[in-house]
Amino acid sequence: MSILFPLYLFLAGIVLGSFCNVVGLRLPQNAPFITSRSACPSCSTKLSAGELIPVASYMIRKAKCRHCKTRISLLYPAGELFTGVFLLLSYNHFGWTVELLEAGLLLSLAVIVTISDVKYMVIPNRLLVFSALAFTVLRLFHPLQPWYDPLAGAGVGFALVFFIIFLSRGGMGAGDMKLLAVLGLFLGVRLTLLTLFLAVAAGAVVSTFLLAAKMISRRQPFPFGPFLMAGALISFYYGDALTAFYLRYFIQP
Repeated sequence: MSILFPLYLFLAGIVLGSFCNVVGLRLPQNAPFITSRSACPSCSTKLSAGELIPVASYMIRKAKCRHCKTRISLLYPAGELFTGVFLLLSYNHFGWTVELLEAGLLLSLAVIVTISDVKYMVIPNRLLVFSALAFTVLRLFHPLQPWYDPLAGAGVGFALVFFIIFLSRGGMGAGDMKLLAVLGLFLGVRLTLLTLFLAVAAGAVVSTFLLAAKMISRRQPFPFGPFLMAGALISFYYGDALTAFYLRYFIQP
């Protein structure tokens, strides 16, 4: 039982990740993602059940479509493995608690935002509205302290990115602004601030590396949503420890 349950949780995670991949790819194009069968994005051939096994199908087919031999993006198995591994780590970190449900919601949002922003440079409004409603309901039943912290977190997240956009004249996008506001509902003020700090730091390091490697140009649009989600995940899992470390070594005399 001790081995079977983590295995079941991992398998459930990669299936969830597969669904999130579909949502991230179809939602920005207003394509149905529940009633419509999956198809190869290159040749539009409908895929069979054997071609839709998370991670395994990618490996068996050697990252190529069986029909047109077009290479399949690494985003597909990466999103599936990410969700499965982190859902398992979430269980080890939180146990069978409401935080495990919160982790599942945040992981799902992270995969959808990353796929959508990397592929299309868009964070769909419908996704943000649904996430805001889900986080609001969650906080009604599992509130932060004080009770107004989610509302304040949303306001702070929105305002901070709004001023960054205003001062930099487009250094970030409106989708990032709305995303951080939604994350603020989930995290509260303190962890929202930490999320933005971590996202900016990670984004600066990665973009500097890509510029130095000449993989992107200075005027090329750069998806920031994945960094916000990475910052949110780190803040959710380790925000208290990071805050305590900062206060101990940088604030207290």
